[in-house]
Formats: sequence, C-alpha cells, structure tokens
Amino acid sequence: MSVNKRLNGAQIPNKRELRSILKKMVGFRPGNTSLYEAAFTHRSATLTLPHGQKVNNERLEYLGDAILDAILSDYLFEKFPNASEGFMTKIRSRIVNRDVLNQLAISMGINNILISKINSSQNTKNLYGDAFEALMGALFLDKGFKRTKKIFIKHVLNKYLDINNIIQTDTDYKSLVFEWVQKHKSNLIFTYKEEYDFNQKKSVFSTTLFIDKAEMGEGHGDSKKEAEQEAARQAWTSLKDN
Repeated sequence: MSVNKRLNGAQIPNKRELRSILKKMVGFRPGNTSLYEAAFTHRSATLTLPHGQKVNNERLEYLGDAILDAILSDYLFEKFPNASEGFMTKIRSRIVNRDVLNQLAISMGINNILISKINSSQNTKNLYGDAFEALMGALFLDKGFKRTKKIFIKHVLNKYLDINNIIQTDTDYKSLVFEWVQKHKSNLIFTYKEEYDFNQKKSVFSTTLFIDKAEMGEGHGDSKKEAEQEAARQAWTSLKDN
C-alpha cells in the first residue's frame, strides 16, 4: 500500500516521507512501512487494495492495546521493585487513560498524519489515542517486543509523560466515588444503555450514575468502562467538597 493524498487536512505520506516522520517521532526508521501506513488509517477511511484486502488500523489498535499493557506492566515491575500489585495496576491505568493517550498522540504529531473521514460533528475524542495504540501494534510486528519497549520508554514515556506527576494525580474517578459512597454509607447504582452508531460502525455505551436514587452523572464512550469514568467524573465534581 502506498498512497499520497489528503483527507480531512492530513497528508498521507509516501514511504520515504513516512520513514522520515517516524524517525523524528520515535527515533527509528521502519522496516515494513505498510504496517505504519495501516496504523495511521482510521476505519472511516479504509483503503481497499487491488486484491480486495481492506486496510485500516482496527486490528493494529487491538494488538497495540495489549502490547502497551505488557510494556507498562514490565516497566513498572522493574521501576518499582517493592510496589504492590494494586499500585502498579493503578499507575498503568492512569497512563493508558483515553485522555492521556489522546493528548500523547497529539503531542507526538499523530493528528497531522492520521487519515480519517470523521467530520467535526462526530465523536473524535479517541481517534488519536486509538491511532497511537495502532502504532504500538505496528512497532511490535516490525521490531519485536524488546525493541518496541525500548523505543516506547526512550522516545515516548520519557519524552512526553511525567511518571512522577502521573503517580501523584488520581484520575480514577470511579474509585474516588466508590470511596466516598463507602465513607458516607450511601448506595451507588450504574444504569447502562448500548446503541449502535451506523456512521462509525461501532457500539456506543451510555451510563448514568445514581447515588441514593439521585442522578449524579452521565457518561458516554466506546466501552462501559469509559462511560463509567465520565459519569463518575461528573459525580466527583459535585461530591469532592462534601
């Protein structure tokens, strides 16, 4: 696959340009450029090759999500030899938070080369974080786990993320709300709704958080977990000073 055109303001680079972009972005030149072309192609802009194969970043995103979890688990295990499982799990969750990954992708410049046909009226908040995970999947297939871990730590984690700040910042709103509910002996209920977005061809989840039968927050997302966090964030804004 090799194309060179513009979609939604982003430039699809040719192979030579892509090698140069990745060299600046993560410090290496790719072996298999087709993997990275796919990583930066959203499903809304799926390309169909002459032999019928459809190319987008969905499968690489799935793989990259697992690789990123493995890299962070390994990294945190080594960095904090005396830390508990709960501590490491919490820090890993904060790093792979959708808002963190989306901002990370933008800081790296992925938003400038990601190809999509998503318009401004559609939900785009996970677009870039998903593409970052796809990049991790492409890296793993191209360079293997050990090299991918090294690239991530040196050119992503150490460059764009402050691990100490992440440790000190608690953004797990669901856990914060649960702690408040336990402390005040209140009752918490989540209700769920799932709808199918035919434009983006995926399920969208909605959840409403009630405390003692009072509605405290409503969230939407690509997963129940994401919707819960948004609802909990809204609830925590009201609860934190009580």
